[in-house]
Amino acid sequence: MSHWIIAPVVLPALVAALMVTGLRQRLAAQRLVSLAAILALNAIGLALLHAASTEGPQAYFLGDWPAPFGITLVLDRLSALMVALLAALALPVTVYAISSGWDAKGAHFHPLLQFLLMGIGGAFLTGDAFNLFVFFEVLLIASYGLMIHGGGEARTRAGLQYVAFNLVGSSLFLIALALLYAVTGTLNMADLAQKLPALPQGDAALLRVAAIMLFLVFAIKGALVPLHFWLPATYANAPGVTAALFAIMTKVGAYATLRFATLVFPPDLPATGLILPTLLLPAALVTLGIGALGILGAVTLPRLAAFAAIASMGTVFLALAPLTPTAIAAALYYLVHSTLATALIFLVADLLSRRRAHLRLDTSAPIAQSGLTGVLFLAAAIALAGLPPLSGFLGKLLILDAWRDQAAVIWPAILVSSFLMILGLSRAGSLLFWNSGAEAPPPAPAPEPFALAATFALLAGLAILTVCAGPVAGWLAATADSLLDPQAYIAAARLEALP
Repeated sequence: MSHWIIAPVVLPALVAALMVTGLRQRLAAQRLVSLAAILALNAIGLALLHAASTEGPQAYFLGDWPAPFGITLVLDRLSALMVALLAALALPVTVYAISSGWDAKGAHFHPLLQFLLMGIGGAFLTGDAFNLFVFFEVLLIASYGLMIHGGGEARTRAGLQYVAFNLVGSSLFLIALALLYAVTGTLNMADLAQKLPALPQGDAALLRVAAIMLFLVFAIKGALVPLHFWLPATYANAPGVTAALFAIMTKVGAYATLRFATLVFPPDLPATGLILPTLLLPAALVTLGIGALGILGAVTLPRLAAFAAIASMGTVFLALAPLTPTAIAAALYYLVHSTLATALIFLVADLLSRRRAHLRLDTSAPIAQSGLTGVLFLAAAIALAGLPPLSGFLGKLLILDAWRDQAAVIWPAILVSSFLMILGLSRAGSLLFWNSGAEAPPPAPAPEPFALAATFALLAGLAILTVCAGPVAGWLAATADSLLDPQAYIAAARLEALP
């Protein structure tokens, strides 16, 4: 199975190159190849998930160079989960893009999509901090192309803001990596985990600076307040299918935070042990509050969806802050839920954009074919607000349980933010579907059964996550235990054989 670890990186890279060189002006062929590649990626993701669950961590050494001297990809339960989630999200989003015609509104949609999958998949699998930076840059370039897909002044302006803000993050990332390399002589994450506890006390200050800078970079990627400014305009102005796929892109920041906090800078490392809880908890609380207030005050449906993405990241980071097994398992459950729920609301917003004269929530307008879209909006609102019977309710219960020892502070924050989200989503639903105006609705769009099926597939994913909450939570609890005891991860890189 170890040779398949590189497949989520190589497969989309090869497919993207094929599309650019051989299928440049053949959209139908690009659609077919893209769908086939994503179906294959789903099969590979499931196989890797099974291998990580049954065989433990495994490593792939490019060029057969041993770590820490060569490029290493490491598969464990967490990286396998994220790759499988990426593949599962990409399939309905791609089907929606094809059936709605979004992929035909600009050049190179499918090659950019494949490069984005390559960058995100590589970020989840890499065992080296520098290659994490490389994959961050790959996904940044691809996401910028997808962000401005279809053109438009507002979209281009938001895209430039998005790139500028993330380039600042990239600069901080390089500086942090330089500091780490200066004090350790390595950037392999498993090697760092072995060397950092033995660093001399004189290097502790540099190590703390590097750790803070890295967590700031991950906060930018994860849209954590006060580094979230790029997200509302970017997601609200992006094409609906792009924003739906971006639902997992912010999770790269949460993944990197969790990986570094448990492997490289664990809580028992004296030089950096207090940095994460000190910085993460207040930032997560404010992020959750900003997201909830943004939902309440949003003037368009895409902007509401963007603030829902911010609120979901605040909830994920809030669950990660204690770094206990219960909290990590709850965070991962909610991470999976919020990825599907956020993608769902963006696709619903795109469906409504073709059935309503505009998406402003402060001006009434009739909606064509409001029945199915109304059901989908209601389901998305229930999922985002964390109401029963969908998985968001169970995810928030798990997070509340993880914070039982500090219930007086954390529980009110989660419950009040959920109430604000319910008010905001109820307001939006009322304005969209109950105050639709007396004039005739716009002409109904052509039938798009596959677009609706793709949207319902995301809803089905939330339902499956709810029904299978027990087994999923048990698997995630084992994943959390393995993250807090990373010796198997380190051993997979054969670092114990090095002098």
